[in-house]
Amino acid sequence: MRHPVREALEAAGQNPLYVDLTSLPNVRVDLRYGTSNNVLGRDVYGGFQRVLLHTLAAEKFRAAASLLAARAPELAFVVFDALRPQAAQLEFWNLVKGTSQQSYFADPQKGSLHSYGFAIDLSLLKQGRELDMGTPFDDLSDLAQPKKEGEFLASGALKAEQVANRKILRTIMEEAGFLQLPHEWWHYDALPGAEVRAKYARVE
Repeated sequence: MRHPVREALEAAGQNPLYVDLTSLPNVRVDLRYGTSNNVLGRDVYGGFQRVLLHTLAAEKFRAAASLLAARAPELAFVVFDALRPQAAQLEFWNLVKGTSQQSYFADPQKGSLHSYGFAIDLSLLKQGRELDMGTPFDDLSDLAQPKKEGEFLASGALKAEQVANRKILRTIMEEAGFLQLPHEWWHYDALPGAEVRAKYARVE
């Protein structure tokens, strides 16, 4: 049976505009939408497990990997999502439209920067275990929002160690040129959304 989303990802992997970063030495791959271990509870990518990014975003992520290796060689990145075809974004939207989860997913009419290969979702590992960031990936609560960390730290809802772990990730990614999404500690964009949508094509 054909799997349009996986086919789109496989085709992108053959396109010189997109770089496969799966083999970086301090990067582990756990594309959650290529499994059923995600907020939607279903495998949207047909088991696909490769980290693809647009060449410009890939250059920045290589820089981030080099920074992490130099600053914290005991740590590794774990990537939860990278290039996400528009076909997958449409599938996400159809599943969440009209539910409480809708506000956490980009309307396909506008499009997600993941669909351009300019966004990456990730965390950090130490000895194969994820650092405690206060919430898991794709947590749909205010606790996951970087912009509210000060508030939650003051109230005790987030621990100092959890915020410190987020800051390790944020410092490396921002120094490499990425932009933190204000409401998801795991999401980073390689360029501002308006610039990406104006200059680049998305993967359908």
